[in-house]
Amino acid sequence: MRLRSIALAAGLAVFASGAQAHAIAGNRFFPGTTTFDDPAVADEFQVIYDDVRTPLGDGKVTDRTGDFAFARLLTDRIAIGVESGVVERSWASVKQTGALGTSVNIKTNFYRDDLNETLFATSLTYSIANSGSDRVGTRTPSSLQPALFAGQGLGNLPESVAFLRPLGFVGAAALEFPLRGSAETLDYSDGRTVAVTERTPVTLHTGFAIEYSTLYLTERFVPGKLPDEEPLFQVIPLVEFAFDSPQGEKTRGTVNPGLSYIHDEWQVSAEAVVPLTRESGRGTGFRLQFLMFLDQIVPGFAEPLLGR
Repeated sequence: MRLRSIALAAGLAVFASGAQAHAIAGNRFFPGTTTFDDPAVADEFQVIYDDVRTPLGDGKVTDRTGDFAFARLLTDRIAIGVESGVVERSWASVKQTGALGTSVNIKTNFYRDDLNETLFATSLTYSIANSGSDRVGTRTPSSLQPALFAGQGLGNLPESVAFLRPLGFVGAAALEFPLRGSAETLDYSDGRTVAVTERTPVTLHTGFAIEYSTLYLTERFVPGKLPDEEPLFQVIPLVEFAFDSPQGEKTRGTVNPGLSYIHDEWQVSAEAVVPLTRESGRGTGFRLQFLMFLDQIVPGFAEPLLGR
């Protein structure tokens, strides 16, 4: 945070202390993304529902997935979390339901600049071995995944390019290291499902989003000055791009256009899921997200576990 004067520093401190529930930098709200993690560090509970056609079985396998994630602040900049879920996998006459793998993580926001609408965070995730289900091919070995996240808004641009101020960008990069070289999964070819052993490569996960804050179309905020209230209660059109690049294999990617609505206690989002390559699947799916800001809803979450 860049301190321009003692008075400005005090104002920033007051504003920051009230904005810990959300991914906010100055006038900018960065909505919770759905295809990759974002730079927010907060008390939250998230549910994401997917209905997508996967590249398995020559593109004939459909996954309907419910993903659940919970995060709790240890301090105002460090959070711990857990993520898991269930999936119904359908192919021809075969339909199975099973657990997704479970992971735990620690995440920290290590840089924040309110005036320039900048956030940076990093995390380390451990995926628990064999926590998925054999029936749907999600029983995988453990892995470690360090990641870096960034958010940058353009709200502080000069008047000559004021039309760009509503734009914000979020990016993420994670490198997943499996702790075992192979795993047993399911093959959905030839009209049947059979167990096969496949290698588990190091995988690079990347994503970025282009977001458009509709509040910049109003006179509510003044560039270069912090707002009197948090930038909530707004609709944010956005487009997310997500890519998985296993070592030695072709990259899989999707483009996900959608809308987010931001309340002070929750966020709801809806996105289409459009494959960018043949390896990413066939046909357009959809994704729904409901995200709750727990410190605004649950009294016991008013303070981090270890204090500020």
